[in-house]
Order: sequence, then C-alpha cells, then structure tokens
Amino acid sequence: MANAETAGAEPIIIKKYANRRLYNTKSSSYITLDDLSRMTREGVEFQVLDAKTGSDITHAILTQIIMEEEASGEQMLPTSFLRQLISMYGNSMQALMPPYLEASMDNFRANQRKLQESFAASMGPDAFAKLTENNMALFKAAASAFMPGTKAAAPAPAEPAATSDDIAAMREQMAAMQKRLDELDK
Repeated sequence: MANAETAGAEPIIIKKYANRRLYNTKSSSYITLDDLSRMTREGVEFQVLDAKTGSDITHAILTQIIMEEEASGEQMLPTSFLRQLISMYGNSMQALMPPYLEASMDNFRANQRKLQESFAASMGPDAFAKLTENNMALFKAAASAFMPGTKAAAPAPAEPAATSDDIAAMREQMAAMQKRLDELDK
C-alpha cells in the first residue's frame, strides 16, 4: 500500500557506499537498513544504487533486510520453504518462480484486505464502543476481585445517548486503530 506522497512518483534513490553506509538522496541524510525496512512497510518506493558503479542493488539490500529480520527472531519463512526455494535455483522452473511468488503475495494481500473490510463492516459503527464498555466492566470486576480493599464498582448510571461529536471521535479512533493494525500486518 503506497502512501499518497510516493504514489506515482519516482522512487527515492538510495546510494550505498563502499563503507556500507546508505545515503538517502531525497532527505540528504544517511540512513540504516532499519530505515529502509520502515520505508518498505510504509509503501515508500526506493531504489538502492551502488555509489561507485551505479548498478541497481535493491534486490540484494531487500534480501539483506529479510536476513536481518529472520536473524533477529522475527522469523516468518519456514525452514521447509527456504529449502524448497533454494532447491529451485538452477532448476528449469526457476524462471517461473518470481512471477508465481509475486502473484501469490498479491493474492494474499487482497484476501487480507477483504477480510479486514468484512470484519469492519460486520462490527458496525457502535460495536467498538460496546466492546470497550464490556471490557472495562470486566476489567473493573477482575480488579476488584484481586485487589483487597476495593469493592466492585456500582453500575454506572446510564449516560445520555452519544452525540454526533462522540460518534465522530469514535470513528476517528477506529480508523487510527485500523491503520495501526494495517501497519502491524506489513
């Protein structure tokens, strides 16, 4: 999901120097692989060029980011998948793998988006507020049971119906939460 700033724009050029430093030509600053990882999750298009030769090394840098993610305990690729992938190198089917994997990932993302939209639609506009109220009531009951000296709170008096401002604020909160969920999925 590309952000509005980079949609249709030329990719940001990142130069990689011999000392392994990465230079963002748009912001005129040095960045790290973590910055590139974040940019990828945010949908920012970039291209990494070797500063000396000018050759495109984006593929190698993205692979390096995956290697670091996998090494840091954020393993997503099962060992059996990695073995199968490695076995495809040099195989007559190797040329078919990149488009197949790309189409599979696109299909996965589309299904994920449809599932999120269905979930949001089934929740309805008031469902989140009701869920929050129920969770708070359960939390208060649990707190009173486990904390000596406190008594269960009496049920709160019924509040007046939510105003349109309250509903708009809740919708904004839901949109922010959905955005966070989308970012976690990346």
